[in-house]
Amino acid sequence: MERRTNRPLREVLDDLLEHARNIARNAPQMTPQELEYAQQRLEWLADEVWRVATGQEAPPR
Repeated sequence: MERRTNRPLREVLDDLLEHARNIARNAPQMTPQELEYAQQRLEWLADEVWRVATGQEAPPR
């Protein structure tokens, strides 16, 4: 039921999973700069998941 009731969370989780799968498929061919950007985006998406899941402005550091 949570999947249906928390659509914003499902959307950011889907984005996170899609990005992680893309990295897993393409990492061997990616340049160091592409890998660095992919890691930064992965961290940003994880932060978004945290914010949506907890309703907080920013995750704890």
